[in-house]
Amino acid sequence: MDITECPPRGPTPPPGSPPADPAAVWRDILAVRHAGSSPGSGLLDGPLDGPGSLLRDLYLPLCADALGRRYAVAHLGQSLDGRIATLCGASQWVTGPEDILHNHRMRALSDAVLVGAGTVRHDDPKLTVRHCAGRNPVRVVVDTNRRLDGGQGIFHDDAAPTLLLCARDMTRGGAERVGAAEVVGLPRRGDGLDPAEILALLAERGLGFVFIEGGGVTVSRFLQAGCLDRLQVTVAPLILGSGRPSFTLPEIETIDGGLRPKSRHFVLGADILFDCDLRG
Repeated sequence: MDITECPPRGPTPPPGSPPADPAAVWRDILAVRHAGSSPGSGLLDGPLDGPGSLLRDLYLPLCADALGRRYAVAHLGQSLDGRIATLCGASQWVTGPEDILHNHRMRALSDAVLVGAGTVRHDDPKLTVRHCAGRNPVRVVVDTNRRLDGGQGIFHDDAAPTLLLCARDMTRGGAERVGAAEVVGLPRRGDGLDPAEILALLAERGLGFVFIEGGGVTVSRFLQAGCLDRLQVTVAPLILGSGRPSFTLPEIETIDGGLRPKSRHFVLGADILFDCDLRG
């Protein structure tokens, strides 16, 4: 599952020099992210080519941006016509294996990975790091009205600490759990939970780097609330014709009213990843 960037960025190695081992580059990036300093191998400072260059160019700026502060990144994979799933909720897989690998790398960089109840109900994801080196983040499921029956694997596999966030009026009091997951109640905001309150709760628990992996409604809530530092959208060469939209946001009257963030783009196999800086 090699992934290459378009266009190439940063210094390139002299002709004939051996390419850096992408696994070694990735280990150095993890060390920067979780140790907060350079691992000292020099790989990230020197010229890189191919997959190693992509790893440095895509992920190292995120590590720098997140250093010492709360940081929220959301990701969606969509079709050319802006769909993340069919009308019945089938979404595996809209994007290709390179984007799946990207998601696992983002999990490895983050302190917590967050999804909405719909994603858990339809996909029953593990939300663990399996396709690359790295530790599992804390898993966070937002289920405002307790729609999930609690039988999903994420609540019982003990693969990583798991939180179930719901409206405070839906808790039963005391130290409540669903399987191995801790239940935490938060105030309602409209028909959901307040994204800012969610991030504040996680930060209080030492979970400052939050990766919001879906679905569209959950990502849209964080985007509308102004709680995202970066938004990543991977577009696959696929047309579904109908289905669930990537974003659900208030209507605007003019094009000028839309968001046009500073962005970078990378080729992930047959897909294109747009990495948008919402604070730039």
